Amino acid sequence: MEQTKNNTTKGIISILFAGFFFALMTFFVRLSGDLPTMEKAFFRNAVAAVVSIIMLAKSDKGFAIQKKSLPSLLFRSIFGTTGLIFNFYAIDRLNISDANMLNKLSPFFAIIASYFILKEKASIKEWLAVIVAFLGALFIIKPSFQLTSVYALIGALGGLGAGIAYTFVRKLGKMGERGPVIVMFFSVFSCIITLPGLIISFKPMSPSQFVILLLAGVSATGGQLSITRAYTFAPAKEISVFDYTQVIFAALLGFFFLEQTPDIYSLIGYVIIISCAVYKWLLGKRK
Repeated sequence: MEQTKNNTTKGIISILFAGFFFALMTFFVRLSGDLPTMEKAFFRNAVAAVVSIIMLAKSDKGFAIQKKSLPSLLFRSIFGTTGLIFNFYAIDRLNISDANMLNKLSPFFAIIASYFILKEKASIKEWLAVIVAFLGALFIIKPSFQLTSVYALIGALGGLGAGIAYTFVRKLGKMGERGPVIVMFFSVFSCIITLPGLIISFKPMSPSQFVILLLAGVSATGGQLSITRAYTFAPAKEISVFDYTQVIFAALLGFFFLEQTPDIYSLIGYVIIISCAVYKWLLGKRK
């Protein structure tokens, strides 16, 4: 019992670090200025690719990948890369707290994806949480014919891509695939996909932009490793709700450094979505 409590505490601490690192990543992406989205996405993944390759090179099993994992690794990478590009596009055009919250619809999309991919059936209460969370997202998206609504919708699609990707991560975990392998495969795949866009739309960077993008990559790598570590210590039902601290960190960074303040409708959306996440978390703990 004591060991379980210790592991849960470690999991919570790890996921708090993940939230902070991912918020930092979005902050640095926005701070890097008017560089093309593909350029930013490439650098974000290049750092993670290098770090994960070094980790695997030093591990006992090296770069060994289970053959049965390849299809799921590929789908995880396709949806993860798509979600990442949409998310970065939204970060450059919305308040970073709004972009983070729309990306945090991913757990609710994961419930839907899990039904089809893992044959996991959600309860009526969980489906209700999904519906209410999407209604909360409408307060952030603010449907209209204005460009801001389009950018917010793209941000929500980023959450869809991430939700499906996380479902495949869960499937890979059940298959016994190693965390660094999943990170490496995704990061290298994303670099390959974004490289043509980087070449076509390349914009020369200033030294400060280069450093900021490297910091974005380092922050993203810290976030990926922290969240993988978190879920090795404790199940999602115990700690997933703490992942929403990322939105708080992003809101603080946006307020103090970017002079961004969410409007009242976005704040209402935050409260609705986080409340649904807490409700879903409590349901998980009861089970």
